[in-house]
Amino acid sequence: MNGKVIALPLKRMRLGLTDYRRRRKLILSGLPRFTVRLSNRYILVQLIEARIGGDHTIASFYSRELVTRYGWKASCINIPAAYLSGLVAGYRSLKAGVEKAVLDVKRFGKGFRCSAVLKGALDAGMDIPHGEGIFPSESRIRGEHIASYAALLEKVNPEAYRRRFSLYLARGLDPKDLPRHFDETYKAIVEEYREV
Repeated sequence: MNGKVIALPLKRMRLGLTDYRRRRKLILSGLPRFTVRLSNRYILVQLIEARIGGDHTIASFYSRELVTRYGWKASCINIPAAYLSGLVAGYRSLKAGVEKAVLDVKRFGKGFRCSAVLKGALDAGMDIPHGEGIFPSESRIRGEHIASYAALLEKVNPEAYRRRFSLYLARGLDPKDLPRHFDETYKAIVEEYREV
């Protein structure tokens, strides 16, 4: 070796997992971070507070709980599930005594699932700074677009319909009834957290 020292960036920065400049701005706000992380099957929503010893999770919600706790029969990653996840996470945050937070997401835009999570948290009563016009429409939040697509696909290609909506059908939900099922699940969540 010729004595040169190579300074590598931090591992999480190299892997594209953490943007430290953005994280610093969020932490300097002095507010907890309302984080939304999406996987291929689920949504994880957490209220995280930065502390000297490391991050501390105040409240969290994993969209799998929609199935186990509220009887949700549809996908746990679509826009209706994102809204319901944000709603429960917002109620849990309020129950933990936190009313104001800043949004921490990787990708954000008009009509994104992260926007639906944010809308759910705001409807629960959280105060999170946001711009106007970024939320999905009410019909998309209720899953009407999924129901109309399912009705069309069933007429055009029944085999593709059964493949595409196999999870819904296996759980006993006709995808054309998703808006009604959304309303029932929404009502169950609001009833549980009514006193918050």
